[in-house]
Amino acid sequence: MTTSSEAPPAIPRLATTTRRFAARPGSGPVEWRVVDGLLPYPDALEMMERRVAEIAAGTAPETVLLVEHPPLYTAGTGAHDDDLVDARRFPVFKAGRGGEYTYHGPGQRVAYVLLDLKRRREDVRAFVAALEAWIIGTLDGFQVRGERREDRVGVWVQRPERPPAADGTIAEDKIAAIGIRVRRWVTFHGISLNVDPDLDHFTGIVPCGIRGHGITSLADLGILVSMPEVDTMLRAQFDAVFGDTANAQR
Repeated sequence: MTTSSEAPPAIPRLATTTRRFAARPGSGPVEWRVVDGLLPYPDALEMMERRVAEIAAGTAPETVLLVEHPPLYTAGTGAHDDDLVDARRFPVFKAGRGGEYTYHGPGQRVAYVLLDLKRRREDVRAFVAALEAWIIGTLDGFQVRGERREDRVGVWVQRPERPPAADGTIAEDKIAAIGIRVRRWVTFHGISLNVDPDLDHFTGIVPCGIRGHGITSLADLGILVSMPEVDTMLRAQFDAVFGDTANAQR
């Protein structure tokens, strides 16, 4: 999990029992919007900025934007230059979120989660724990066990079929990332889940500054599902953790 300087600086992992993060009664459903095609990253930033301002002003509902991007790298506020292995491979954008470098591209579901914590809890730690629970619940729906790690951001899966890590522990790969920003208690950015991206594209960076571990996807684990199937599972698990959603008005 990563946050920007606008949020509390240290967000530790929480117990898996911390799951529900519902809005107070009468808040209305969260708008659920799936964006077709490959959305340019600057357009996503503009969409988030506009909607977050509207949510903070009370003129728009909380929103989840589900997108795919063309291949690109993003740099969080904590990104280190030496973690950008190949700066010429894909465009690099400053994300404005916390954290370091990450990759976005086709076959990866990015969910921008724009919620008003004043309608829920002004507790960034609990919000991040809820995001983790959402990802883990989604993976569980596809018979994949996702896990948190105290010393590493993201959601991880064990790979016992691979040689053990240098310290003798079971090898692990990252399957999902979390990076957030908070302004006036409204959240930006969110999660990315690897469905079937080109995993070689991650080699142009050190993902989230974490060395010595790999990257995986549902497809890499033998789970061959379509993006709409993933979206259906994401929505069901989001409803379970955060409360009801409603389709975006066309």
